[in-house]
Amino acid sequence: MTYQETIGYLYDRLPVFQNIGARAFKPGLHTTRELCKALGDPQDKYPTIHVAGTNGKGSTSHMLAAILQASGYRVGLYTSPHLKDFRERIRVNGTCVPEEFIIEFVVDQKSNIDRLSPSFFEVTVAMAFSYFENAGVDVAVIEVGMGGRLDSTNVITPELSVITNISFDHMQFLGDTLGKIAAEKAGIIKSDVPVVVSEYQNAEIGDVITAAAEAANAPLTFASNAIDVRFVGLVDGKMLVDVVEKASGRLLSEGLVADLTGSYQLKNIAGVWAAKDVLISKGWKISDDSVRRALQSASAITGLKGRWQQLRQNPDVYCDTAHNTAGLTITLTQFDTVCKGRKRFVVGFVGDKDISTMLSLFPKDADYYFCEPSNMRALKAEELQSRAREHGLVGKTFGNVNEALEEAIKDSAPNDAIYVGGSTFVVADIESL
Repeated sequence: MTYQETIGYLYDRLPVFQNIGARAFKPGLHTTRELCKALGDPQDKYPTIHVAGTNGKGSTSHMLAAILQASGYRVGLYTSPHLKDFRERIRVNGTCVPEEFIIEFVVDQKSNIDRLSPSFFEVTVAMAFSYFENAGVDVAVIEVGMGGRLDSTNVITPELSVITNISFDHMQFLGDTLGKIAAEKAGIIKSDVPVVVSEYQNAEIGDVITAAAEAANAPLTFASNAIDVRFVGLVDGKMLVDVVEKASGRLLSEGLVADLTGSYQLKNIAGVWAAKDVLISKGWKISDDSVRRALQSASAITGLKGRWQQLRQNPDVYCDTAHNTAGLTITLTQFDTVCKGRKRFVVGFVGDKDISTMLSLFPKDADYYFCEPSNMRALKAEELQSRAREHGLVGKTFGNVNEALEEAIKDSAPNDAIYVGGSTFVVADIESL
């Protein structure tokens, strides 16, 4: 098979959540364990770091991978979904898995795929584990797909578990309260394995995670209780922060430069800082210099895109993959601070999400360009336009994000600003990304 034929087989043969949503959701670990067993359990051949959470787990995974790579380790990184190319999901030292490996893996495992009828995600997880063994990684950072307890990635016993934050998303699968969702995320906590939680949000969430950690005898750190990451300013398009120890007020790092400039990254950096401290306590060699170098160039080192990324200037165009109420609340607040002129929004969503609360976050005094992602779950632009009108948001419809963005740029004065988002898949469709 060619690479395109192989990818076509995976998409056609297997249920793909990003395309069909709930019908592809396959909770439980049995099938993943069987796939891994057939491969000789590659996930047990190298240390791993497991990262869960509602928002921020992708950025956190990439920053941790960058730090470990800058420290001289050979680092595997598994994330999902991809933006442009399937191979983005599986990287070693920032380089995507070769097409040849994917072809060979699928050919070799076709009988097991036919026998076990796994989901698309289950196959990609097993593929990543196998490739990391094949590539001889020193460590692999593994991002959870959805939830944690029943997520396919949860067949690993990591060196460290990280939970970024908890908010409402995928409630039909994870539960309708923050406590229930927290319980699913806390399902990645393993016996005696340290766990870092990026932020202490409230007692409902904190008590659930604390109970899970105590039951597993897992040392627990709430990073936001121990560390304060303070925004200092922007320099040459990068974010400058100070890291302070809360208990003593001691300055841990002054003038730390981060190329991920979303305001939400302050909380993620706190979690990453606490996580690297845990790794150091376990014997990993991570210097202050390697942390600085990694955070200054995390995107370049790991290939991360679409996290509060500026695409052009005059007018300024920003995109972000925030796709739930908590994420959009933060990005729209930041957008409000950077826009000096008229606000313009190029937005689209998938059709199986309750977008009413998200639409209520957008300002009425702005121009809207409604589009739809090139995805089987896409909410039609005309339907979005109608539902947005109920919230006082008025605009035109377009067949895709690039047409909408082109029109928004044409309509803009140099000091206007354009926000592109609403869905990961809208951002993925941007040609200039």
